[in-house]
Amino acid sequence: MKDLLRTEHLSRADVELLLDTAADFAQSPLRSHTALHNKSVAIYMTKPSTRTRLASETAVAHLGGTPIFIRGDELQLGRGETIADTAKIISGYCDALIVRTFAQSDIDELGAHASIPVINGLSDDDHPTQLLADWVTIRENFGTDIKGRKFVYLGDGNNMTHAWLIMGAIMGAHVVAATPGGKWAPDAAVVTKAKEIAAKSGATIEVTNDPESAASGASVLYTDVWMSMGDPEAERAEKTKALTPFAITEKLMSLTEKDSIFMHCLPAHRGEEVQASVIDGPKSVIWREAFHRRTTIQALLYHLTRDEINGN
Repeated sequence: MKDLLRTEHLSRADVELLLDTAADFAQSPLRSHTALHNKSVAIYMTKPSTRTRLASETAVAHLGGTPIFIRGDELQLGRGETIADTAKIISGYCDALIVRTFAQSDIDELGAHASIPVINGLSDDDHPTQLLADWVTIRENFGTDIKGRKFVYLGDGNNMTHAWLIMGAIMGAHVVAATPGGKWAPDAAVVTKAKEIAAKSGATIEVTNDPESAASGASVLYTDVWMSMGDPEAERAEKTKALTPFAITEKLMSLTEKDSIFMHCLPAHRGEEVQASVIDGPKSVIWREAFHRRTTIQALLYHLTRDEINGN
């Protein structure tokens, strides 16, 4: 597999390889410091970023390469040059491309026309690099034996919900998405896809509108901001009202297992999707989770540029 465009394209073996390599990079960041020697990686972002940008640039540097950061307004794409032409141009200069943008179709098209690996650093539909970081963190806390454990996402049925369900299905996990119904529920096609993968992996996929039932006996409670980039401001009041029952509070955490952890992809809004005492409390692993954005992107670049990711 040349690219990582969507979480669903990864096989269980791919994920296992990437998690193992990321764990190695966590211990020895410079162990493959010549892997991208004399090579460059373009990092193209039309959405603002803290973790993805820092993680990507650091990952490239730790592999001995040169990161080239490009804002959305710095390419001729904004003046009518096609995505296909842009992909071919970048392929002539760089050895890989990391993209953080709005439309998943744009990332798919870049992958189709680029001759170099293209990595989805976030789209409105998916966030595969975040889920790899999440699962390294999950493994650090619970090991590889996840039998009997429940991993729960609460909040908006957005790109994080989609990636959470798909990755959980790939890993053979019991994963739950607890969201409001209607327009803030996860995409039905994604839920169907997750269940198709689960039928082969042995995973259990649940979608519910009951946050307390979801949290009961969980090993992980996970959430994201309620208003994502691009969400209409006019919907804030309505959306906040619908999502308030899904906020992660100490009361909700009290329903989880004794060794449970709290996770968040960040940035966070304390007092909205999560209570400050939870995100800053002893069960929170958000800083380690954020740290692994670098280790997993580093692992992806290492294996994709060596043609070692096979896909499903």
